Amino acid sequence: MILLHAAKGKYAFRMSESEKSLLFTLFELYPRVASAASLSAREGRSRQSKETEALLEEALAEQRAETKKQLKGFLADGKRFEQTEKGWKFSLTDVEAEWLLQVLNDIRVGSWVALGSPEERLDEMNESNMRDFWAMEISGRFEMILLEALRGSS
Repeated sequence: MILLHAAKGKYAFRMSESEKSLLFTLFELYPRVASAASLSAREGRSRQSKETEALLEEALAEQRAETKKQLKGFLADGKRFEQTEKGWKFSLTDVEAEWLLQVLNDIRVGSWVALGSPEERLDEMNESNMRDFWAMEISGRFEMILLEALRGSS
């Protein structure tokens, strides 16, 4: 995926059929970040703390469901992806790019956590961790492309 142009808060990228397919496959994985409770599991929490955490989890679940719904609408927009002779033209605004960065980061971080939060390279690649590794790496690559586009236009 390469940036074609960026002007006045609007971006256009060119991507191949396979890159478009990768992006859509990634977005099917959303959300990937585990619940707030499982990420911060602690023994000996107070009843009030557990109730607060339950409210937080409910709000996060609602927000994830809304984001997933918005993502489906975003991808279904016929003007978002236009087929050209060189592949696909992918258009979005700076606000949409920021939002997509959040979605991609959820997928990347959730995949990293699913891999056991490795600090360095994985010791072993196998069938059980390959999807998580793939999702972490590919979402990170798309994030870098979007970040470079946003940085270059500021």
